[in-house]
Amino acid sequence: MTNMSRARVARRIAAGAAYGGGGAGLVGAAAVGLLLAEVRLARRHVGNGTGERVPGAEGTYGRVYDVPGEPPLRLVMLGDSTAAGQGVHRSGQTPGALLASGLAAVAERPVQLRNVAQTGAQSDDLDRQVALVLSAGPPAPDICVIMIGANDVTHRMPPTRSVRHLSAAVRRLRTAGAEVVVGTCPDLGTIEPVQQPLRWLARRASRQLAAAQTIGVVEQGGRTVSLGDLLGPEFAANPRELFGPDNYHPSAEGYATAAMAVLPTVCAALGLWPAEEDRPDLTRREGFMPVARAAAEAASEAGTEVTAAMPTGPRGPWALLKRRHRRRVPEPEAAAPSP
Repeated sequence: MTNMSRARVARRIAAGAAYGGGGAGLVGAAAVGLLLAEVRLARRHVGNGTGERVPGAEGTYGRVYDVPGEPPLRLVMLGDSTAAGQGVHRSGQTPGALLASGLAAVAERPVQLRNVAQTGAQSDDLDRQVALVLSAGPPAPDICVIMIGANDVTHRMPPTRSVRHLSAAVRRLRTAGAEVVVGTCPDLGTIEPVQQPLRWLARRASRQLAAAQTIGVVEQGGRTVSLGDLLGPEFAANPRELFGPDNYHPSAEGYATAAMAVLPTVCAALGLWPAEEDRPDLTRREGFMPVARAAAEAASEAGTEVTAAMPTGPRGPWALLKRRHRRRVPEPEAAAPSP
């Protein structure tokens, strides 16, 4: 599918989400049925991880930067098993811990991490998760990172419904005052037990949903980072290294790769990234464009950021597409619960 075609599909899905349409299946009912059958077979080989323990990583990172009277930055992870960190054994290997540690190093300020992500969650669970986040009362967290979408595809949730729930979650968090970064639907075509041609169908469905998620998130004032094949062509080239033992969730190295791609956007959302980095680099094919086009391009290239750029025009909302440099996140220190 070309980026232009993907942009048209993403616009239709996002419009259906905004105006209450039901929406057709991502790749057609017959294709989705085949995909589901293959994914179920894959799960018999790899499992979906629902029985594994997720390491607890909540706590305060970067205590070395503690300054009396200055509260820590507050980071919250929401979403599914990828946001929770399923597939690794140590808390410091989870994406939340990696992002908290990296953010503390960039901001030179402690970061308090909370994780409300739920293994197996679909986008309709975000309402519950957001309620948990906001139940603590004001002020809202400084930054919320959401990773969601894979279970929506494998459980046949209509894409308009999926995007509607995600958009509502972003809107509630932004209204409360939190910055929001969404890691869009990962590429299910990288799951090894899924064979061709269903691998291609899985990739197509994942990218269509990721593009539609981007439109919905940006229109609500959030930023997205395309997770794609979990952030880098090396994931598909080296699945044994970057997949975890179940071949379904990322390994420690896979989560580190994801965190390296998401961290610059988290920092930029908080105003901590160098200003010159926010200017589009034409040599990297960055720039301002209609949000649907930016969403389609981002879905095709993992690690690409999309953020709102200017008011709606004759061609709809516009966005800035950035391909930020990846940088190795610092090795996380052990979390210590806040008093």
